[in-house]
Amino acid sequence: MFEATLDFLKDLWAFMKERQKYWLLPLIVTLVFLGALIVLSQGSVIAPFIYTLF
Repeated sequence: MFEATLDFLKDLWAFMKERQKYWLLPLIVTLVFLGALIVLSQGSVIAPFIYTLF
């Protein structure tokens, strides 16, 4: 599983590098951060604060 994720990240970086799409990096990082925040905060004290974002 870790190997597949690493291959995906390498392919994604190669795509962004070849096509000069570096503007995708902040978008991807933000989406991953928000996804991780939602997954990690389910059922916790942070949940009411996340609902105010949406």
